[in-house]
Amino acid sequence: MIADLPPLNAVRAFAAAARHQSFSRAAEELHVSHSAVSRHIKLLEERLGAQLFERRTRQSVLTPQGKVFYEQVNEALTQIANAATALTRSAAQRKVTINVRPSFAVRWLIPRLPEFMALHPDIKPQVLTRTQPPDPSGETFDVVIRRGYSGWPSTVQPQVLLEDDLLLVAAPSLLQCVPLDSVHDLAWHKLLSGRTRSSDWQTWAKHVGIKRWGTPPTLQFDHMHLVLQAAVDGLGVALCPTSLLGKDLLTGRLVCPLPSLRLPLTRYYYGVSRDAVAETQFFVEWMFSQTQQPAATRHE
Repeated sequence: MIADLPPLNAVRAFAAAARHQSFSRAAEELHVSHSAVSRHIKLLEERLGAQLFERRTRQSVLTPQGKVFYEQVNEALTQIANAATALTRSAAQRKVTINVRPSFAVRWLIPRLPEFMALHPDIKPQVLTRTQPPDPSGETFDVVIRRGYSGWPSTVQPQVLLEDDLLLVAAPSLLQCVPLDSVHDLAWHKLLSGRTRSSDWQTWAKHVGIKRWGTPPTLQFDHMHLVLQAAVDGLGVALCPTSLLGKDLLTGRLVCPLPSLRLPLTRYYYGVSRDAVAETQFFVEWMFSQTQQPAATRHE
């Protein structure tokens, strides 16, 4: 019966002392004092009604009863340790590591993760943000997501995940003050851009047929999720990939004043490590379910 168990701390102290034939070395292993080990073993002997050690000047030797007790206790403690190790390994295997760029993590992946965690409460997603191409030799991941087909390691086969395009967005309050009904009205607005996508405005202008662009005033930020926050705060007009808009259009935090003027972008691809855990397949299937929910564009 569990109620008949002796104090487990005393049992641990006994097992360590029996293994080392020394109270002092047992104390070092358990990171406690010599007196603490001695007290635990005395308590255990009193509880069992048997002497477990023969105390000598520089050594503590197991009595015959102590030897029998140690053999059984050691086997039981080993079983407990093995059970704990197996459970820990099992828990570690229920983790899926996803390698993505920071803006994609902040704007697309993380807002959706609560749904995945609700569907798979026993799987823990771990998000790693990187700006460089994935390197399986230098980092561990199960799934990697990047825009474009170039720069992938030979050990990971990229697959198409998400179509994407670029469109204008701005805060409703900004457009109420300074309307944006045609591309010519951009001359009255400050343009927001990201350092990693610094050529978007020029490329977009050429695509929509703006012949005289000049050098409009711009504010530049390190990442696109910062650009989007600046747009929400009314600092200017942004060109944003639809993949990164999240719920800003649906909730009205941002609007798209010229929805027909879109610039197709390079697709997003995903790859699965050849050492990926089995749970990765659940994450991949969930990702594809999310790509079937395109962001709406509207102008209110």
